[in-house]
Amino acid sequence: MTDSPLRLLLEFDSQVQRDRSQPPTFLHRRDRKFALVCEEQGVAPNAARWLAHLNRLSGPRSTPASTDRTLATWRRVAAGFSAVGLIAGVLTMAGLLFYDGGQRINITVFLAFTALHLVLALFTTLQSLAGWQPWRWLGRRLGAESGPGMFNKLQPLLMARAAHLGGTVFATAGLITLLAMVVVQDLAFGWSTTLDTAAARYHGLISTVATPWAWAWPAAAPDLALVEATRFFRAGDPAASPDPALWGQWWPFVTMLWTVWVLLPRLILWGLAAGQTRQKARRLLASHPAMHALMYRMETPALDTGNSHHDADDLPDTSARSNVRPLPDSDILLCWAGAGEPELPEALRSGKQLVLPAGGSASLSEDDQTLRRIAGQLNNRSNAVILLVRCWQPPTGELQDFLETARGIWPNGSRVALVPLAADSNQEPDAHQVQPWLRFAERVGSEFVQVSLPSFQLRDPYSTVGKQP
Repeated sequence: MTDSPLRLLLEFDSQVQRDRSQPPTFLHRRDRKFALVCEEQGVAPNAARWLAHLNRLSGPRSTPASTDRTLATWRRVAAGFSAVGLIAGVLTMAGLLFYDGGQRINITVFLAFTALHLVLALFTTLQSLAGWQPWRWLGRRLGAESGPGMFNKLQPLLMARAAHLGGTVFATAGLITLLAMVVVQDLAFGWSTTLDTAAARYHGLISTVATPWAWAWPAAAPDLALVEATRFFRAGDPAASPDPALWGQWWPFVTMLWTVWVLLPRLILWGLAAGQTRQKARRLLASHPAMHALMYRMETPALDTGNSHHDADDLPDTSARSNVRPLPDSDILLCWAGAGEPELPEALRSGKQLVLPAGGSASLSEDDQTLRRIAGQLNNRSNAVILLVRCWQPPTGELQDFLETARGIWPNGSRVALVPLAADSNQEPDAHQVQPWLRFAERVGSEFVQVSLPSFQLRDPYSTVGKQP
C-alpha cells in the first residue's frame, strides 16, 4: 500500500496530534513563516510541502511510526486476501473440472458459478460505496481498526480493495489451473439441466454470454450443432455421442467465460476501488478540520505586539534552570539524531562503556534493538541513561514515541537524563533553549525523564543546581 494521498492523510493526522501539545502562538508563527517562504519561492503552500518542511526541521527520519504501522497492517490484510484467493482459486477450478471419465463436466455449473462470483464482486463494491462495513469484525480481528478519526471513513474502501485483490488472484489462479488441466488431461464438457430446456434456447443463452468475444474468437462461441450434440442426461449412455471429440470443443468457451466474466470484472473493480480510495483520501484531507486551521494560520499575519506588563521593577528571571537536575552517574550514553557530532565533549565521553546512536537516520528496527540492548545493561548496571539532544531543535513527537517505547521495555525505576547541547558542545546553551526541554520532560513524566546539564555547562549565577557543596 503505497498510495500518496493515503500516506499524506495519515502523516497529516499524526502531525496534527503532535501539534496539540504546542501553544497556539508557536503554531501560528511557525506556519505563517512557512507560508512566507512558499511565497518567496513562488509555490503554493499545501499539506505535502508543509509536512516536508516540518520533517526537515525535525531531522532526516520523517515518517511517523503510527503511519508505518497502519500501512503495514493493511499490507498484511491485502497479502492475506491474496494468499486465500490463490489457494481457493486452484481448489475451486480443480473441483469444477473434476472428471472421472464417465460423467461430463457440466457447462451449466460453470455458468452458475460465474454468475455467483459476479454478484459477490458487485456486492463488495456497492457496500464500500455505501460506507457499510460487513468486514468490521474481520478488520478488528486483523488489527486494522485504527480507532476514531478521519481514517476510519476509508476502511470500507480499503477492505473492498483488499477483497477485490483477493478475487483477482483467485480468478488468475483458476485460469492458470484451467489451462494446465486442458493441456495435461482429456476433459469432456457438456451441458445438462433438470429443467425442460430445448437446445436452441440453451444456445441462445450461450450466445448472449459469449457476445463480448464472439467476434474475436469464433471458436469460443459454440454453435447450435455443438450444443445439440453435447447435451447429456444423468441416466444416459456416455458412449452415445457419435463423435467423442466434440466433448472437448467447449474449452475455448470455458476459458473466455472465466476470463471475461470472472477475472476482468475483478480487475476493473479493484482498479475502481484503488482510484476511489485515493480520491476519498484527498477529499478527507481537504475537509480535515485541522486543514482549515492550518490555512488560517498560513494566511493570517502573526503579529507580536509585545506585553503590556511593565517589568521595570521585576527581578531577573531565575526560573530557567529551576527544574534542572544533577547529571546522574551512568555509563550509558545515547546520541539522539546526531547530537554530539562531530565529537563528544570529554566530560561526557569519559567513563562511558556504551555509546549508541538513536533517531535521525536510524530505522525503527535499529531503535528497537538499541532499546533492548540498553535494557540488558540496565538490569546489570545503573538504572539511568544519558540522552544527548540538540538544544536548538524543538522536541519532536518522534522523540516522545521513542521515550514511551523505552518506558515499556526498560526495567521499572529506569530514568532518562536529557542533556541539551549547544552548537558548540563545550559552551552553555541559552536559557530560552533549555526551557522547551523542561516543558517536554514534564509532559513525558518527570519521574522518568529529567533535564540535566554537564558540570562544565552549569555556570548560571542564579542557580546552584548540580553544584557540590
